[in-house]
Parts: sequence; C-alpha cells; structure tokens
Amino acid sequence: MNVSALAGRLRAEAEQTDERRLLVLAGDRDAGIDAAYDIVEGVGFSDDGVTFVTTREGFRFERLHPKHADRLLGTTRDCVVLDAHGEFSPNAIGRLVGAVDGGGLLVLLTPPLDEWPTTRGGFDEYLAVPPFTVDDVTGRFRERLVRTLREHPGVAIVDVESETVERDGLTGESSTESTEPLRSQSTQVAPDTALFPALAYESCLTDDQARAVRSLELLRHPGHAVVVEADRGRGKSSAAGLAAGSLAAEGRDVLVTAPGSRNAEEVFVRARVLLDGLDALAGESENDEEGQHLRTVEGGHVRFADPPTAATLPNNPDVVVVDEAAALPVRLLSQFVAAPSAGFFTTIHGYEGAGRGFSVRFRDHLAESDKVVRDVHLDDPIRYARNDPVETWAFRALLLDARPAVDPLVEDVTVDSVEYRAISPDELVEDEHLLHEAFGLLVLAHYRTEPTDLARLLDAPNLSLRALVADGHVVSVALLAREGNLDAETRREMYDGGRVRGNMLPDVLTSQLRDEDAAVPVGYRVMRIATHHAVRSRGLGSRLLSEIRDELADDVDWLGVGYGATPELLDFWDRNGYRTVHLSTTRNATSGEYSALMLDPTSEAGEAVQSRHTDWFLRRVEGVLADLLDDVDPDVARAAIRATHGEYAERLSDRDWRVVAGASYGPGLYGTAPRAFRDLAVRHLSNPDAADLTDREERLLVRKVLQCRPWDDVADELDYLSTSQCMRSLGDAYKPLVDVYGDEVAHAERERYTE
Repeated sequence: MNVSALAGRLRAEAEQTDERRLLVLAGDRDAGIDAAYDIVEGVGFSDDGVTFVTTREGFRFERLHPKHADRLLGTTRDCVVLDAHGEFSPNAIGRLVGAVDGGGLLVLLTPPLDEWPTTRGGFDEYLAVPPFTVDDVTGRFRERLVRTLREHPGVAIVDVESETVERDGLTGESSTESTEPLRSQSTQVAPDTALFPALAYESCLTDDQARAVRSLELLRHPGHAVVVEADRGRGKSSAAGLAAGSLAAEGRDVLVTAPGSRNAEEVFVRARVLLDGLDALAGESENDEEGQHLRTVEGGHVRFADPPTAATLPNNPDVVVVDEAAALPVRLLSQFVAAPSAGFFTTIHGYEGAGRGFSVRFRDHLAESDKVVRDVHLDDPIRYARNDPVETWAFRALLLDARPAVDPLVEDVTVDSVEYRAISPDELVEDEHLLHEAFGLLVLAHYRTEPTDLARLLDAPNLSLRALVADGHVVSVALLAREGNLDAETRREMYDGGRVRGNMLPDVLTSQLRDEDAAVPVGYRVMRIATHHAVRSRGLGSRLLSEIRDELADDVDWLGVGYGATPELLDFWDRNGYRTVHLSTTRNATSGEYSALMLDPTSEAGEAVQSRHTDWFLRRVEGVLADLLDDVDPDVARAAIRATHGEYAERLSDRDWRVVAGASYGPGLYGTAPRAFRDLAVRHLSNPDAADLTDREERLLVRKVLQCRPWDDVADELDYLSTSQCMRSLGDAYKPLVDVYGDEVAHAERERYTE
C-alpha cells in the first residue's frame, strides 16, 4: 500500500465516523515532506484547508513557523502537517490537534521513530540551560511519545525511506457500525421564552452549546454567575461570544478578560458576527490600548482588558466574561465576583491551564458569595465526534488529563505517615500512575501549565523532583531547578543585560541588582510546590521543604524561590526559613502580582549572597515603595520586609529624633523630616516584635510614610473617620517606636511632653 492510498483510506474512515486520524511519516525529512505533498494532492484536500507547520519555505499551501502554531487556535483545517524535524515542540502538538476538523488528518513528520528520542534538535538546545549542554538533555519525552504513537488506535505509521507501513491506523469502524453518536450537531431554534436574539441560538452548532447560551441569559440579571466548563473544542468560547454580543445588543457593557488578548479572540469573532447579523454594530470594531472593542447602536459594549486591569472593574461594567478562567490566579478570579454578573469559561483539560485553584478554591469562594451560581458542562465536540482517537491520544501523550490521586485515597494522610522520595525521570517514564499523580499536582501548582512543562520534567538536566508519598500515592511534590555555578563569561554576559535561560534567581541578582558574583554559588530554586488539596494545612509542604533542605544542604549554597507575592505565601516561605532579597518592580501581566525572590542559605557562600541582598533590600525598599511599588498591597510590603529578619540600622540624627519624638508626643510635624520617619518605619517592619503596633498602624506606616500616598486617600482606605484622625494616628503609631528605638535625645524630647 503506498502512502497516498493509505491516507485515502484513513480519510475515508475518518469521514465516515466524523473523527480524525493521525498519520506519522517517519524517516528522512525531505522524503517526509514529499510524501506529505503526495498525500495532500492525492487525497484531494482543498488548498485552503491545508496548513504546513514547518521551518521550510516554498509551499503553495498555508505555511506557519512552528513558533506560530498558536495562530491556528480556534480555526478549522482539513489537514495539518507538522514537521517535527529540528524545531519540534510539544506545545505545537497541543495547539494543532484541535485545529483538525472531523474527517481530517493530522500528519506528523518525524525522524525514524527508533532514532527520534536521541535525535538532537532545537528543543533540546532550549532545554540545555547553562551550565548544562545539549549533551546533558535526554530524550525520555520523545521515547514516551513514540510509545503512544505505536500503541494508540487511529495512529498510522509509515517509514518513508523503506516505504513500509508499520501501522495502518485503521480502526475498522464506520458510521453504520458504531453505536456511538457522531457530532451532536443540529439546526438550533430559539426557545419560545428566549431572551437572547433568535440568531444567537441559530448560530449554535450543538445542543450543548445552545443549552449553554440559554443559561447565559441569566447574566442579564445582576446577582448571577454562570460557570461553563468543557474540554477543548466544545465551543465554550463561541458560546461566550454569542452571549456577550446578545448582551451588548441590548445596550449592556460587557467586559471580557482572558490570560491574553489572543485567548479571547474567538469571543470577539462570535460577538462581532452576531452583532453584524443583527445590524447592531455602531461602526467598525476598534482596538483600544487593551484590545478589541465593539460598540452597538443601543450603547452597548464588548471590550477587552487584561486580567489585572479587568479585576478593578474599570468603568463599572454590567457583565464580566472571563475566558480560560482556570489559567488565572484565585485572587484575581475572586475580584470578578464583585461585578453585577459574571460568566466564567474554562478548559477542563488542556495546556491553557486547568488549575485546582479554580475547581476547588475559587469555586468555594463563589459558593460563599451572594451570587446565584449556574453550572454548565459542554460534552459534545464541535469539530469531530465523541471518543475521537486523536483527541484521546493527545490527552495521553501530553498528559492533558493528569490528575492527582482521588481524595479518598489520601484524605487520612498526616505529616508523620508519609515517605520522602527523590523521584527520577526514569521512574516517571516507567510508571504512568506515578507520572500522572506527580504531574497532576504540578499542574495544580501553577495557573498555567503547558505540554512543554512535561518535556522539561522528563528531559531537562537542571530539573529534579521531590515528593511525599503515602501508600504509593503522591500527596506533596516540589519541582526544583538547579541554578548558578556560571562561568565568568556567562556572568559577564548576564551582567551586561544578556538573558541566560534557566537561571532566574542569579539572573535577577546579577542583571537587575548588579551583583555579578551572585551567579557563582550554586543553588536549587523551588519552581513549583503543591500539596494535594484534600490534605492541605497539615504541614506537608513545610515537611517537604525541610526534607529537601536536609538532603541538599551539603551539596549547594542556597535554596531559593520566586513567586507572585501574597501575604499568605510570604508568611509560608518566611516560616520555612526563606528570606526576602527582592520584590519585582513590575506586575506579572496575567496574575497582577509583584514577584518576591527569597533565599535560604546553606553555606557560607550562600549566606554571603543572602545577607548582602537582604541588607540592600532594606536600604532601598523605602525608595522603591515611594516610586515603582507605590501601589503594592501594604500587607505584601509588610510581609516582605518582615521576612528579611534583617538588622536595619536607621540613620537618624539628633535633630531627626527631636522631630520624630516631637511629632509623636508633642506639636512636631511629620512633613518636616519624612526621611527620618521612613527609616524608622523600615526598622520596625523588619523586626515588628520589638514594638507593639496594630496591623492597621503598620499599614499606615506603609501607605503614608513609605508609599507617600495622599492623606485623604490613606484615611479613606484604612477606614479612619477623618483625615485629621489619620494624622493623629500616625503620631500615636510612632510613640512605641520612639520608646523602643529612640536614643537619649529622643527620650529627652519625649519627656518634655509627658512629665
């Protein structure tokens, strides 16, 4: 059987079952491309239904570079050819699988399958972070990928060099033989009591989608929240767009947000088409600074804002639509609940993110809110039939459905009943159960996990895994990245602004904080740490960090971490011995949080790095808080400064002390010497146990003294009855500081007003 004939049979079976088929062309790259051309021409695909994803040029079909594979998200193709020679990326597979329509083919060009795991390419170079080289990168991910290709139904494999068929990929099913329904697509009619336009329902492709749109009518009424969950390819974003367009047609202001503007593209496409069909658009769509903006003749809007901006509910929208909600942190998601009504749309399985933060912690928050919540689940695929073998292959190959152990298996675990383990990549590859549980927890530890993260876990030479295990089940896991130990040339490159991959902490300390020697010591950064949700708050995370320190302390100079700072997380890392060395001066574009960098030294060299950066952080923090960090949460600032445990020596002269003591106990004024007040505030916050201040008084120190916010704003935010009361409270807050830290001059000034 020649390749074109096999492809024809695969496509015929795919069309009969409304499924897709995967055809692997293994061997020489040129031979694979020629064979792919023969398939496209021989099977009879239309040119506009074919896309080649490759670094090669000169195709008459649409051609995309693998780095731009995401441009096919939300689109439909009859045939996608992915060239995995040279620029192979696991993310590209995840992005392209969903673009192939039912009855279509995904064609994968690979080196000979037996050789592919050890064949070097651009992705191996990407994983070889300094000081490691490409020779240190393994091929376990590709080895596992090849195994899935050889075992999974619906996957054909052809050796293009010998022109032999290893697997024909035919399942022997047809639409007449199968008992499973094909795509649940039918012509939709608006319900008699529908409140959205009939066109919104007529635009739906499945009964599922129509039911979702019907539920989304609740967003017309304040006090409602609708949660729509689905696997990829079920039309949830289209349903969101139809609802947004319907609401805007009525004159409502709909604010759309997503991890990136690209993620919301389908929402705007569907909203625009609907509004155009209703003759409801007011002029052409526009692009604001944030993204797209549709206006309607009734004064409605469908507008985009990035998540941190959207969380402030700018211009008081009537409805908020959050697409790919599971890819956002719980802190941001919780703020959207304050909108009059809100729709949350999320992917259950997929590289967009499927964090437990959404499915557990945020859902708990939503249930406790005053919103009436409606849940909608979409099961029916839009582009292909249920149980499509290519979809199930992608789930298995990329672990899109990775999950931790089910609750009953671990809910009785205690900190004393677990075993500490260093889990090697070889163990993960050999034990699918272990891999699913460990990776499933890592997925939940971060608001965005991609297929590339699985490849890093299995192949990157700088990463290692540690876990707590109970009765064979992973209950807590930490992913560690080895950093530092960089040679002089690499350090100079970093110091001069060059980016060195895989060395986040040395990079920041060297390039931003101008400490070239910081990249000499070696350490482990905790990239991710997660504990099973059923056993949280039992000390397992701290136990895991303690075990890691005991194991690695003699081999490295420091342990470190970098993360989006919240008061709770800062306190957690502080309790586990990590000390603040930096707060980023820009917010993360998705989480809206400033990042904290912390170190736990394990040697004299590590102690020297941590000590000098903690000391410098305290010396510079007052200036940064008054400028680039003037909007950071005061509780984050308090916790970050407290976690230094530094010995900050204030620089107050005799005259400074007289002003501070006079403003606290007498008629002195804060505004005559604000630097003295800032120095004393930093000293107290770095060692808050020395003087007894309330939480509100410490927030007052941050907001007014360190961040230099206007008195009226501070009084309003901190719930003082008046600005004058806020001013008096600042003086009162400094009395204990004068008592504890003041010298003889300060105490003498105090006595003038207390005798």
